[in-house]
Amino acid sequence: MARVLIVEDSLTQAAEIQFLLEDAGIDVEVARDGYDALDSLRQALPDLVVTDLQMPRMDGLALVEACRERYQSVPVILITAHGSEEIAARALRCGAASYVPKRDLAKDLVPVVNQIMSMTAPDPDQERIIHSLDETRSRFTLPNDETLVAPLIQRLEEVVFEMGICGRAELIRVAVALREAIVNAIDHGNLELDSELRQDDERIYHRLGDERREQSPYRERRVRINVGVTRSEATFVIRDEGPGFDISKLPDPDDPANLCRIGGRGVMLIRTMMDDVRFNETGNEITLVKRRQTPVQAKTTT
Repeated sequence: MARVLIVEDSLTQAAEIQFLLEDAGIDVEVARDGYDALDSLRQALPDLVVTDLQMPRMDGLALVEACRERYQSVPVILITAHGSEEIAARALRCGAASYVPKRDLAKDLVPVVNQIMSMTAPDPDQERIIHSLDETRSRFTLPNDETLVAPLIQRLEEVVFEMGICGRAELIRVAVALREAIVNAIDHGNLELDSELRQDDERIYHRLGDERREQSPYRERRVRINVGVTRSEATFVIRDEGPGFDISKLPDPDDPANLCRIGGRGVMLIRTMMDDVRFNETGNEITLVKRRQTPVQAKTTT
């Protein structure tokens, strides 16, 4: 059974989070703030940490930095409140794996936790670098089936790790960015689903997606992914077969306010977790680059 450490100073909020996770079959432990969380981590490492940002003594940002320095194998998910967007953006840059707005806990917490858990880095027993391999390239063609995204990303994680691009903690962040980009290519590219449909009732968004998977021209479209990994960087080119979009209308990824916008979440996560992100002119192809992480880089991001 998966084990999650909740870090939350509000007893009411902690109880809500605990109920949501335990109802999903997840084992839960609760810490009152960052210091209590570090005590718990020293005793036994959980599979994942879910932390509030605003807490007494040690806040969520400081906890993310401490986990990045001492417990890199443990991913951290933030719970963000209105007014904490700036510190949340800093925490993402410092190593947090993802975030859930407090207002969307009931709807989004368990799915996000499950997504991160499915992206857990390779077993330490299998962490053997293939020293003779200098470069690897692969191509994938995906139908509009999101159940294929997780196994594909797990395969890509193995290659990136074997080539020594980054450590386990950063590997999870790469996986998060890839998932956002591939799902965006399916939903917004091939199926032409508008994020605004999710604002009022997410069921409408998913119902329309299910319908379009069976309709022409949507069902014939594919997502094509070209991957190139060397000892210095990993490059992922993800292209959909939809009509594209005006890239000048993308939300500003450097504006923390976009953390709370449904349409800004994916771009914010992708740009925060990758070293270089580029769109083609028509908006139906995105290139993501992750460069080799040196010991100096790893230290300065904690």
